[in-house]
Amino acid sequence: QVQLVESGGGLVQPGGSLRLSCAASGFTLGYYAIGWFRQAPGKEREGVSYINRSDGSKYYSDSVKGRFTISRDNAKNTVYLQMNSLKPEDTAVYYCATTARAYGSSWYRTPLYDYWGQGTQVTVSS
Repeated sequence: QVQLVESGGGLVQPGGSLRLSCAASGFTLGYYAIGWFRQAPGKEREGVSYINRSDGSKYYSDSVKGRFTISRDNAKNTVYLQMNSLKPEDTAVYYCATTARAYGSSWYRTPLYDYWGQGTQVTVSS
């Protein structure tokens, strides 16, 4: 059974850090590009970051660039999102998803993603 499971979310103070993990089971994550998305209450799901499967190209939304880092460990079938200097506006449910179609300027387009995890809550608050 194909499954993506996010973990690592939680409550953190502004300026703090969290590392999210996206673990795959039932398939080889290394065959796909991976996107991280987030959705805050009352808002649309938005792309946060992306990592390509072949050349390791990475993309970030302007709102997280310089603070978040995406990486992958194909041996562990896992993709990570290191989040530093967190802000209250980063509060959202974070999702990872696989894609074989999104690349370059289309990396953030949710219809191009196929399998999604259930999400992990990140709350940034003092």
